[in-house]
Amino acid sequence: QVQLVESGGGLVQAGGSLRLACVVSGSFFRINGMAWYRQAPGKQRELVAGISSGGSTNYVDSVKGRFTISRDNAKNTVRLQMDSLKPEDTAVYYCNAEIRRSDGISIITGDYWGQGTQVTVSS
Repeated sequence: QVQLVESGGGLVQAGGSLRLACVVSGSFFRINGMAWYRQAPGKQRELVAGISSGGSTNYVDSVKGRFTISRDNAKNTVRLQMDSLKPEDTAVYYCNAEIRRSDGISIITGDYWGQGTQVTVSS
């Protein structure tokens, strides 16, 4: 069983910072790409930032220069440093990872999600 557990959400004033973390646990061979998504009320879930196993990163335009994604492969952790937060960043943030594991019969690769953590930015 693979689990993703997020932490670090909360309430912050506009211009402030928060740092999200997501730890992957369980039995698996490899974590490929990792990413953070967010979903605001009434909106579709969107990709915020992604990072490959080799460390290449990508960001949605609205957070470029303000958010930084990083990963610690030794600790199976991905983080999202969020600076200069804006009210429009308010959303539930979800950790995502593509994980290669055994299902007992074969090697499979699947997408896994955390439970989500609320980020609220007040104006």
